[in-house]
Formats: sequence, C-alpha cells, structure tokens
Amino acid sequence: MKLARPNVFHPRIVLASGRRLSDGGDPGLVEALRRRGLSARWMSWDDPQTEKADLVILAAASAPADRCKDFLAWTTRVRHLLNPPAVLAWNSATHHLADLAAAGIPMASRHATGRTTVLVFLGGEQSHAFSRSTAGRLNPIDPDFDLWDLGRVALDAVCTKVGIPTTELLYARVDLSGGTEAPSLSAIDLIEPDLGWRHLDSETRALQQRRFAVEVESACERLGLGPLSH
Repeated sequence: MKLARPNVFHPRIVLASGRRLSDGGDPGLVEALRRRGLSARWMSWDDPQTEKADLVILAAASAPADRCKDFLAWTTRVRHLLNPPAVLAWNSATHHLADLAAAGIPMASRHATGRTTVLVFLGGEQSHAFSRSTAGRLNPIDPDFDLWDLGRVALDAVCTKVGIPTTELLYARVDLSGGTEAPSLSAIDLIEPDLGWRHLDSETRALQQRRFAVEVESACERLGLGPLSH
C-alpha cells in the first residue's frame, strides 16, 4: 500500500482475526486507519508473522477453547498488543465477574431476562450503543447517562484491578441488563468484542471508525511508534 510521506516511519499494524469478518470484524477499519496515515492488514492471530508486527489489534480473534493457553501465551509474545495482555488475561479468567461484583458493580443474575443494553467504548470513552434482542440482533440506541455511567464505573474497576489507565483500553464492550431503573452488568468483553460496526448506518460507522483510528494513532504515540519517535 502506498502511503504519503514514505520517508516517515510507518508502524506495521496487524488486525488479528480468527473468525469470519462478518462475525464482528469490518474491512472498513483498514481504510479508516489508512486515512490517518497508518498501514494495517488483516491476519490470523496464530500466523507467526503477527509476532513481527509493531502493533497488533485484536479485532476478531476467536480461539477454540482447547487453544486458550496457546492464545494467551501468544498475547505475551506480540511486541505491542491492544488491548494489553494483562487486560486479556484478566478478562479470560473465570473470576473476572466476581472481581467486579467485589468492587461494588451491580451484577445481573445468570438467568436475567428482558432488554439488554450494549455499550461500546473507544479509548475509555463512550462511543455507540445498541439494544440486543433475544435473537441477538443489535439495534442502535441512545442510552440514558446512567447506563453510560455504570459502564464507565465498570471499566474503571477493571483498570484499577490490572493497574492501567482506562485510556489504554482501545475498545470495550459492556452488556447491561435491567433497563434504566435497575441496570446491572451481565457481561464485559475486552478481548475481541463485536463492536457492532455492521449495525450502524454508514455515516455513524464512518465517524466511529475514524474515532477508532484516532485512538490507534494515540496508542502508537504512547508506545513510541509514532513518526516523531523515529
């Protein structure tokens, strides 16, 4: 891919996949990154070439259950990974929801029913949201501030637990149950969440994917991968 200013350092960025892009990834991310002067390509997470990349972003990287140990070991070998390996290790542990409950986050019961609100955060800040039907369909919504606040509190608790600022979370998905009257957390995905790109209208998707690219650009600067650092 030809980039402007070829004499400027361009980090090698991989969007790590392991499932069909239609299951959560979006080829539009590559174009959004290119518009920020960042070259990226899709690659399977277990391709040995990913370990030569300057930055790897988990975008759709499902690993079979019997390869979980291989996957977590791989996250520690990648040069720079978003989200960070410590976050992935915490989120993959069986006790991660218990940790949030201990931090005072209201939790949904295992058999909770009713409307589910899906909150998507980029760079630790609210981005877009959906209501999820019983069939799993995501419909864009504009949630009340109270729901966003609960999602933000949950992310703060996670980052306190693993010892990083929330700004180091490139993305996060928080699922809430109970509506606006008594919302509670039912799931949190910081590993490879479906961010719902394909359920957004084209204008909103372009805007939010631009935000995604801006957050990647900021991460590059923080990690010493920006043009000024070279």
